[in-house]
Amino acid sequence: MATTSDISRGMILKLDGSLYSVVEFGENKTARAAAKVWAKLKGVDNKRSIEKTWNSGETIFPVRVEKKAFQYLYKDESGFNLMNNETFEQIALAEEMIDAPQFLKDGSEVFVFINTETDQPIGAELPEKIVVKITYCEPGLRGDTATRALKAATVETGATVMVPLFVEDGELIRVNTKTGDYVERVKE
Repeated sequence: MATTSDISRGMILKLDGSLYSVVEFGENKTARAAAKVWAKLKGVDNKRSIEKTWNSGETIFPVRVEKKAFQYLYKDESGFNLMNNETFEQIALAEEMIDAPQFLKDGSEVFVFINTETDQPIGAELPEKIVVKITYCEPGLRGDTATRALKAATVETGATVMVPLFVEDGELIRVNTKTGDYVERVKE
């Protein structure tokens, strides 16, 4: 059992039979009324986003979650197939359970969140930054560096990333998987 004073960002809560992740939280204090704790919640097993308010000190129901390293193997009709790096056990996850599935490539590392009560996966995310190879982009114009102009580039996973004009075909780039933004070029 936990109370509203234990709420933290990223915590998974059980609310009305569904699991929600805490995106943001805070406390409202007024002179007349008791303090209230509010939270913005994002659905883990459903894709709803809600706001919830509790009286300060009320009981909440956190769910214990483990983060385990898996390796992406392949995609088929059952979903994205991943292998546990320690036990070599394989699982299949639906596309909506994975953050940024457009950046998955064979052999890449994926972190799977597992509900310890039911031993069921509840979601997965890629590392914050990954390195991918550009397979196609238009050539940049020489001397056009005065503005921060961007062009579309297709990477090896099939995703499209906006990159600066000086980036060429075949180069390795680092991409932020949370935002899908170009970070920097990587030397081979």
